[in-house]
Formats: sequence, structure tokens, C-alpha cells
Amino acid sequence: MKTDTPILTRLKDYAAPSYKIKTIDLDFNLHASKTRVKSKMVISRLSQNATDFHLDGEELHLISVKLDGKPVAKKNFKTTKTGLTLKNLPNHFTLEIESECNPSTNSSLMGLYISGGRFCTQCEAEGFRRITYFPDRPDMLSIFNVRIEADKEKFPTLLSNGNCTEQGDLKTGRHYAIWNDPFPKPCYLFALVAGKFDTVSDSFKTMSGRNIPLDIYVDPGDAARALYAMDALKRSMKWDEDAFGREYDLDRFMIVAVRDFNFGAMENKGLNIFNSSLLLADEASATDMNFELIESVIAHEYFHNWTGNRITCRDWFQLCLKEGFTVFRDQEFSASQRGAALQRIKDVKALRVRQFPEDAGPLAHPVRPASYMKIDNFYTATIYEKGAELIRMLKTLLGDADFRKGCDYYFETLDGTAATIEQFIACFEHVSGQNLSQFMHWYEQAGTPNITIKTDYDSDAKTFDIAFTQNTRPTPGQVKKPPFLMPNILALIDKDGHNFGEQTLQMNQETIKVHYENIDHEPSISMFRKFSAPVNIAFQPDLHHRLNQMEFDTDLFNRWEAGQSLARDILVNLSRSLESGKTPTDFTAMHQYTKTIVKLIDDKNLDMGFKALVMAQPLDGSILQACASQGHGVDPLAVYQAGKILRLAIAQTGAKTIEALYVHVSHPLPFIPNATGAARRSLRNICLRYLIQITDVKAQKYARDQFETATNMTEEYSGLLALIKLGGPTAETALQTFYDKWEHTPLVIDKWFSAYAGLSGFNALEKISALTNNPAYKDANPNRVRALIGGFAATNPETFHNIDGSGYKFFADNVLMMDKVNPQLAARLLGVFSVWTTLDLHRQSLIKAQLTRILKSKPSANVYEIATKSLGA
Repeated sequence: MKTDTPILTRLKDYAAPSYKIKTIDLDFNLHASKTRVKSKMVISRLSQNATDFHLDGEELHLISVKLDGKPVAKKNFKTTKTGLTLKNLPNHFTLEIESECNPSTNSSLMGLYISGGRFCTQCEAEGFRRITYFPDRPDMLSIFNVRIEADKEKFPTLLSNGNCTEQGDLKTGRHYAIWNDPFPKPCYLFALVAGKFDTVSDSFKTMSGRNIPLDIYVDPGDAARALYAMDALKRSMKWDEDAFGREYDLDRFMIVAVRDFNFGAMENKGLNIFNSSLLLADEASATDMNFELIESVIAHEYFHNWTGNRITCRDWFQLCLKEGFTVFRDQEFSASQRGAALQRIKDVKALRVRQFPEDAGPLAHPVRPASYMKIDNFYTATIYEKGAELIRMLKTLLGDADFRKGCDYYFETLDGTAATIEQFIACFEHVSGQNLSQFMHWYEQAGTPNITIKTDYDSDAKTFDIAFTQNTRPTPGQVKKPPFLMPNILALIDKDGHNFGEQTLQMNQETIKVHYENIDHEPSISMFRKFSAPVNIAFQPDLHHRLNQMEFDTDLFNRWEAGQSLARDILVNLSRSLESGKTPTDFTAMHQYTKTIVKLIDDKNLDMGFKALVMAQPLDGSILQACASQGHGVDPLAVYQAGKILRLAIAQTGAKTIEALYVHVSHPLPFIPNATGAARRSLRNICLRYLIQITDVKAQKYARDQFETATNMTEEYSGLLALIKLGGPTAETALQTFYDKWEHTPLVIDKWFSAYAGLSGFNALEKISALTNNPAYKDANPNRVRALIGGFAATNPETFHNIDGSGYKFFADNVLMMDKVNPQLAARLLGVFSVWTTLDLHRQSLIKAQLTRILKSKPSANVYEIATKSLGA
């Protein structure tokens, strides 16, 4: 727990290492409560001005320190709770350190810990210091040689990075393995795993003809559920060769699934460690979303081999260098597997749900932050998803050919280094001859640009003029911001639905004007096609233009976006009316919107996946943001009720069409976890969601039958959620049935907790709170905590935002409890409260009171940073 105010680390204070560690030999003697680690480092002085040499270390017991084989005198070293400092050092020396750590009590899940009776590690960002003393920074690149010793019966598999060069048995029932990674790497990429596993094995032939053994290690009995992950891995390896020319470099590639993991997965060189929720799947126990995420995350971690491992980041401020680029690469891979237009819509939906609120709230920060208290708190949507949008804009601005040349030049010239954003951008300047200095604003400035549009159509002159103006609101620490450089892919749509005049504008000034001639009728505007820049658009064209775009825009993203934009405006107006107690009088827009949605649903030529996306309304969070952008917050329950009203309007308008479509897509087909199968199931499930808006006997029967007869988890879980929405005794019965069926499958029970967290109605909070005492609830397991506590905040607006503040208190209580066990997870949960600035004044005061209570509890540095920034302190 916190005893002092956390120290602020600033980008401007970066200093290069004073010493270089060429090689490090690690010897692990694994025991649950006392693991002994011996390290031997070959070190050279880089700066003659350097005196002391500091090695980070936390929660370690130091046993001995030797310099060139001799014990170091006590006067020449000092230990603190944060590390070991040596002085009076020669220019070249060998340093040997022996220490102990206790994996069995490591509930933070950083460093070396035990999960399910197995040893595993997580070192990014600053976990290696919990294993041994070392300069725990990404620009310290060293060759790692690792020896692991453990009890053979309990831990028959011993893994680390690179290639296994030796293994054998020892006396007293122990054995050992020696691993060598020939590529220099920072310590955050170190990995160790020891335990009992089942293995799924395969191989991949690289483009140069090398045969690479592939192994996935899972809990005994789970091998069959790792087959899809293996298939996704092989597809990822082939795609990276074809799309980026990147071939795998080691002689073996391994993945391990663990149940207790703070992140989704970790790209440790040659030995990826995965949260089991993002590796294991079959049709009975995993949804289509699970399959899609597994495919995406497998690709992401594998792609890190080049964008993150072979070239890493100089310091943690450059985190977006590896994460933003790699997210872009995994999104491109998913687009190749799932359909480019539909994948783009899904990616933008995720960006708007996670990153846009971050950019608009008290936790806003640039893609490359200027400072932090705990780097753990900066694994954010801004770094990842917005960082990927920057790479996408770069590709659009440069064109495919120069973008690929820039990537190749980056890999060729910076391989084996710890690089910066400036070096990355310089590669693209070099190959294209363009000056990209203005593009750097995207890395340096927080906030989402707002684009306002003014049009002028002259029917006599038959000219059409458009003025695009960009402005970015102040964010914490940044008040005035110069214009961004951004691409705007622009086209027009005539009254007959023909698309014409597509061009890519480079918007590099506050206002950019476009002039068209020989325009017979005022056209509709299709701007920022494919979401060519991460911006908010403030433009409300006439209703007929929006409906025209919904029906005829050839850019599928903008066709979807036209509907979303119109729905957002309808929901904002409804929310304000409900909040004020006034009854809306003009339903013209809603009526025309619902008619158009039903028309699209009935279009036999439209892709099922696109229909499902079109039918999905904007999420409540985007409506809260839209309301807040008008100058003041809104009652979140008014937003929730507005959503119900619009869903009911669509359900009533299209009742026959939706029911007929539901029946059509309900005919059983073999389960295939590809885009086509997923689209069909997605469409069926969203049709069911609309059918239950009209709570008649037929709708209840559809929901109950789907839940009881489903042959795959996607449809079974959707049936369960539908029954929960309908409420009453049937909901509780369905929840119990689901639990009884899956109680021995942990990943499915996570889904059960998440579903239960959405329970509303009388005594809902009491029932949800009781689940924290359920024997199946394990507060040390991040997946389960995210399912229940995170699920409660994300999916239960009626109870979370209760006017009496009880939902906020329950949430804050659990954050405080988690902070004692896993501060990193607690801080991530607490980020939910940053929404307070978009809410009505009463709820703002309730959340601020909880944040103040959390700060008074003397929390960890992780939680302290999020709480203080959320309050604007």
C-alpha cells in the first residue's frame, strides 16, 4: 500500500544507460516459497562519467554479490526496497548475484508466480525486478542464457525463451533444462514456465524453407480446445510473410495457456504466454467473439516478434511504437480473414467505446505520453487502438507502395535496437521524401479532433463548396493545439444514389475548402470514408441526405456510419426529453430511420454480418459522450430508457420482417467458426434481441427455445441473455441451469458471472453482491473479477447508476479489496469512474465522493494515479 506520493517519470528526463549488460546467465532453482535465482552478467561501462550502477529489485531477498568472482565489500553496495546500487566499479566486469523470491505469495501476477500449480512469469512492464536484480528498462538489450531446475514429477515441462540446448535428470527426483535466446532482448521479454501440460504440436514451413516446430501447452484435457489457436497461428505466420515479408527467426515457437493473467497475452520471445480465455475454444464452450479474439490476439502476439521484439522501444514512453504498429497489423490480418469492411466497422466500434471516452475525459493522454506515475496504467486504448489509427493514416497519406517501403526500411535499419517514434517516422520520410513533422502532433497531443463542415450549393452556378474545419478541445495539460495532418477520403452521392468524385484530401490546416463544378443537384457527402482519421464529425445534413447515404453509399463503413450518426442524434434528443420530463413531439427522424433499417434488413443482397452491424444501436457510452459535448452531462438512465424506446420502435416497425429473418437463420447448420458462420449467428441473435422488446408469449418462447436447444455457445449464451432481459423467475431458472451445466468449465463460468452481473430489478444489487461470496468466485483471478465487477459496471446501467449511489459504492468497495491483492487490476477497474464528467450533477457528486474515499484509503501507486487524474487533481 502507498506510503508516499508516487514519483512522476518524465520523457524529457530520459538518459541512456551508463552500463551495458552484454550477456546474462540465469540459474533458477524452483521451489514454491523459496525460488533461488543466480545471475551472472558480463558488463561494460558506456559512460566514463558514470559512477554508481543501479539494478532494480523488489520483493527480493539478497544472498550474495560477487564482482569478478570475489565478494563485494559492504561499503561498495547498498540495498533498498527498490533495488541494489553498486559503486567503485571497473570499466569491464562480471557481476554475480544470488537472491530468493517467493512465487507462492505473489498475488500481483507480476514477476515469477504460481498459477494452477505451475510456475509462470509476466515481466512487462516492470516485473523482471521481482525475479532478480537487473536494470529493468527496455533499452537494456542482452543475450539471455537460462538454466531451470525443478521437481520432475510436479514440473515435467521446463520452458524459457529461444532454443533448448540441453536437458537431463538430476538426483533426488529433480531435472533441468537449458535455454539460449541468440537475439539480444530487454528483460521484459524474458519468460519461464514450469508445470504439467498437454501439448498440441504442429509445424510451419517458412518462405525460406525452414521447418519450425510449433507447440501449444495447455491444462491437461484442454488440447482439443487449442486446435483453433494452432490454425490461427499458422495463418498468422503465412500472412506476415506475404504482407510484410517477415519470416520467423528462431528454431521453435511455443505458446502456454495460464488461467491467472493480468493481460490478454504476452509476446515473450519464442515463448508467448496467454490468458487461457484467449487461447481455448470449441463450439460448445466459446462464442464467435471468443474465436475472433483468439484469432486476433494470436496474430498480435506473433506479429510482435518483429514489431516489438526484434525492434523494441527505447523507453516506455515509446510503448505505442510496438503496440500501435502491432495492433494495426493484427487488424489488417483480421480484415483479410473476416472481410475488410466489416472488420473496419468492428474496429471503429471498439475505438469509440474504449478510446474516444478516454480522450474526452480526465484520463486523456497523448499516444506518446509525456509523463506517468505507473507505466502499468498506460496500457490503454489510446496507446493501442488510437496508436493503430495513426499507422493507418500514415499508410493512407503515403500510399501502399511507400508505406511498405518505409516498413521494410524500418526493419532493415533498426533491427536489434530499442527505437523511438522519431526514428520510426524518419524511415517513412526517407523512402517517400515527405516531411512528416506535422504528423508528429498525433503522437504528442491528446484529444479527438472535432470536424465541423459547412456546405454551399449554388443551383444557378451548379457549384458545390465544402469547408472542413478541425478543432481539438483542451485536455489535461494541453490547452491550445496546432492542426493535425490527416487524410480525408471524400466522395459525393447524387440524388439517384450514384457515388462519384472520390479523392483523398490532406487536411493540414485549420480549415480546408473543396470546390466542385457541374453539380446538377445538391449531393450528399461521404467524408472520411473507411474512417480515414480518428475524428468526431459535427455535421447534421438534412434527413433525406442521411437516408440517401444509408441506402446508397458504396463505402460500407460510411453506409453503416450514416445510420449510427442518425441514431445517435435521435437518442440524444430522446435522452434530453426524458431527463427533462418533456414528451417528444417530433418523431419524423425516428420513423424514417426505423423504416430504412427495416428496408436494409430485408435487402437480400446485403451481407448478413453487415445487417447485424446495421441493426445494432450506438452504445450508451457514445450517447453520454455526445450529450456531454453539448456542454453538460446527462442522466445515464435517461440514455438507457431512450435506447429501449428506439429498439422497441424498430421491433414494432419491422416485426414481421425481423421474425421471418430470425426463423430463416435459425435452421441448423454445421458450426464453422469463420466469418460466414459467425455472421449468420450474429444476425440471429440480434433479431432475438429485437423480438423480446415486444414481450409477448411468442418472444419468450423464442428465447427459451434458443437457450435450451442451442448446439453452440454463441446461441446458448445469447438465449440466456435474452431470458435475463425478459426478467422474472425464468431468468433465475435459466441462470441456474447454465451454471449447473458448466460449473466445471472455468471459462464458461466466467460468462455466467458476467451474465449474472447484468441482472436488474428488485434486490439486483443484493444478489450480485452475494456472488462475491460464491465458492466459484475467486478474487485473485483477473478473468473472474473482470466478469463480475467489470461486467456489472459495463452492462448494468440501472443498478450501477442507481440514483442512491449504492452501485458506485459496491464497485468502489471491490476496487479497494482488489487493490490489496492486485493493484494493476484494481487500477484498470477504477478507470470506469472516469465517465463521471459525462453524467448529471447528482451522479457526478456521488462518484467524486467514492474517488475521494479511495484516495483517503492510501491506495497503491497504480490506483492513486487513476483516482487523482480522474478527479483532475
